[in-house]
Amino acid sequence: MLPFIEEGNNGERAMALLGNLISRSLRVRKQFKLTVASPLAYQRHTLRQLLERGQYTSFGKQYGFGEILSTEVDFIKAFKKNVPVFTYNKMYKEWWYRCLDGEENVSWPGKVKYFALSSGTSESASKHIPVTQDMLRSTKKVGFKQLYTMTEFNIPPVAFQKGVLMLGGTTSLFEKGGYYEGDMSGISAKNMPRWLSNLFYKPGQKISKRPKWEDRIKLIIRKAPQWDVGTICGVPAWVQIVLEEVIKYHGVRNIHEIWPNLSIYIHGGVSFEPYRESFKKLLGRPIEYIETYMASEGSFGFKARPGNHGIKLVLNAGIFYEFVPFTSENFDDDGNPKPNPVTYLINEVKEDVDYAVMLSTCAGAWRYIIGDVIRFTDAKEGEIAIVGRTKQFLSLCGEHMSVDNMNKAVDTVSKKLGFTVREFAVAGFKYENLFAHRWYVGCDDPDIDPQKVRQILDETLCEINDDYAVERTSALKEVFVELLPNDTFYEYMRFIGKEGAMNKFPRVLKNGALKNWEEYLAQKAI
Repeated sequence: MLPFIEEGNNGERAMALLGNLISRSLRVRKQFKLTVASPLAYQRHTLRQLLERGQYTSFGKQYGFGEILSTEVDFIKAFKKNVPVFTYNKMYKEWWYRCLDGEENVSWPGKVKYFALSSGTSESASKHIPVTQDMLRSTKKVGFKQLYTMTEFNIPPVAFQKGVLMLGGTTSLFEKGGYYEGDMSGISAKNMPRWLSNLFYKPGQKISKRPKWEDRIKLIIRKAPQWDVGTICGVPAWVQIVLEEVIKYHGVRNIHEIWPNLSIYIHGGVSFEPYRESFKKLLGRPIEYIETYMASEGSFGFKARPGNHGIKLVLNAGIFYEFVPFTSENFDDDGNPKPNPVTYLINEVKEDVDYAVMLSTCAGAWRYIIGDVIRFTDAKEGEIAIVGRTKQFLSLCGEHMSVDNMNKAVDTVSKKLGFTVREFAVAGFKYENLFAHRWYVGCDDPDIDPQKVRQILDETLCEINDDYAVERTSALKEVFVELLPNDTFYEYMRFIGKEGAMNKFPRVLKNGALKNWEEYLAQKAI
């Protein structure tokens, strides 16, 4: 490999050579049509491999993986019958806490060396997610598959010779005796080949190890002209802030005056639509926007075709999927799965149906509800759109308002009133013996009338959501809108210690999260 290469002229030449090699390899690969198995065949093989690896663990012994594998009729059916559904809390309390205590072979062979601290979007506390060597290999496999698909997009070959700016969390890991914990980006960086890190990875280990997001960003802004960036990765809200600050600090008109070869933005975690128009204003020319589906639990897929296509799930990388219709038959009012929900395999799903994603993985998660709600945009291709979270929806009185509904309503407001909504959140509460919604909408334009925003939000939701329209004539008595500077949302994230990186402001505020937010706004108003 290239372990000796550092930054500088030699590094730049090696980077160009390797970039040319990658670009040529991708073009050559495009000329060959690779044989692929059916989605179900990939998934059957994946589950069998997972069960074979896991049968001698404590989890596998308790749930009879050996017997499941010997089932002659249908081992998938036996797996679904024998193994219950797990949420994070159930998985942690019954199994994963033993991994933190250093026990081996709990739910996956061996000892868990790394634990990813999730951003905790839906719940206040961060979660400890096991990251095994098999999962690290799975993530790399998905990454290479994504690289292969780049030939389908209109990306200049020179982009593959340039740096990749990753605006994730700190790469510093905290040693906890027998294991390390930290942001998933830190775990990935620690396991990244040194030659790859030296050649392509920006801002580099020295900056990315700084624990404070604010310190990392100041250095990135200052050093931006020293790098030739071709790709940026990160959550839209924080990437946009960084680009704006780089442009402002260096007194240029757009980011392409700093990084002329910037051609790709890889994003995920939240809908990009609220940010699309404001992103365009930061660019000197169009770039490719490629959505990915990643979490602390693994890397699941990416946009593989240009145009309005969804995220393509990778079905042969150590993750077995089940899809649970997101209905009242399968989930309670708080978004928790009911016992024995109906689940479907990849070959059984239908388009335009909302499903909660259930995973069994090579990190020792089994029939694990990850919390995402997706919709198949092309069932035959295994392409999806992420439309919300099981715990981020509002249904106080049967209005069944999803994050997807909210995004569409906010997008309509932006287009009709001509301003950009970067952040927003919605809360529900009891009101005059009935119910009401309160929207907190990010707006930096003092001339925008909150009543017009309210009217458009309400009318749009009535058009796209029949349940909402019915409840607006009965139990959902009122809708309130409060316009706040966008910085208020970011300052609050800083206040609760979740500034930057992969942290997202929740679209739905409930219970403790709502109480903390209201207290913060009240204190800020004093």
